[in-house]
Amino acid sequence: MTDCQLYLITPESLDPATFAPLLAEALDAGPVAAVQLRLKNVDDDTIRRAVDVLQPVTHARDVAFIMNDRPDLAVSCGCDGAHVGMDDTDVATARRMLGEERQLGVSCYDSRDMALRAGEAGADYVAFGAFFPSPSKETEVRADPALLTWWSSMIELPVVAIGGITPANCGTLVRAGADFLSVISAVWSHPEGPGAGVKAMNMAIAAAEE
Repeated sequence: MTDCQLYLITPESLDPATFAPLLAEALDAGPVAAVQLRLKNVDDDTIRRAVDVLQPVTHARDVAFIMNDRPDLAVSCGCDGAHVGMDDTDVATARRMLGEERQLGVSCYDSRDMALRAGEAGADYVAFGAFFPSPSKETEVRADPALLTWWSSMIELPVVAIGGITPANCGTLVRAGADFLSVISAVWSHPEGPGAGVKAMNMAIAAAEE
């Protein structure tokens, strides 16, 4: 089993200038593989401004910066990749837009078929979930950890687990074969700050891997 890594997703609403030091605190607290910018119900200029402020924070720490939903903006803003869902740009189109040098992730919910098709269309990783009730995103889909075991034993493409993941419940997903754990509230809503959130998640991941 390869080491499982943390994959942070930003809150859906943020002020870049205020959020930048929180992002720096999180990334300085321990290993993080990637940060996904996930802003909802904002215009393109607002997204671009957020990228201008936040991407340098991640790149200074050698952490990938991923754009949610918008492969076109990922390219124009110089991001490291994009993540698309079922209602966003289709996978083949997103792959063409991003080229080969940028990462493409695809939300596949609880669908093996969707994940296999995403891999065939050029995804660099697939994401399953939600595994637990999430305070940041309502979803009717509930994925089973066995899905991670099936995927990781059959397919070489990395797999991300998402949805309500905390230090208390992540062990099951790590042991099931998740390559990455995608978290929002566990870090940004941690009562002692995002740095403490990252440390708590990484400690729980390490404990599950022992």
